[in-house]
Amino acid sequence: MRETKTTNPQLIELINMLRKQSREQDAPIWADVADYLAHSRSQRVAVNLSTINRNTDKAAVVVVPGKILASGALDHTVTVASFEASVQAKAKLEAAKSKYLTIQELMAKNPKGSNVKIIR
Repeated sequence: MRETKTTNPQLIELINMLRKQSREQDAPIWADVADYLAHSRSQRVAVNLSTINRNTDKAAVVVVPGKILASGALDHTVTVASFEASVQAKAKLEAAKSKYLTIQELMAKNPKGSNVKIIR
């Protein structure tokens, strides 16, 4: 069977950037995120806000290697980075006084990836 590869140029650039950052900073978390993002679209992660709420503490920093969906609610503030997020999810994050970042922004802010949790 033929291997499927992503054709999204922004995603390809992000995956390459994550792998480079992982090598340069000796931060295996970015290589793990790149591996999850390299999956086909149907296998890529989609996480609801309720899952983020259940698996995080106050002021946690998490990365979702896929998309954030709006089902559920947040009852504490977190910093969340992902490849994409629904409009409703961004609105709920803002209402909970949480921060939404792109993966590139989180990588620039925390190049070593210390204290960052992957939620999938």
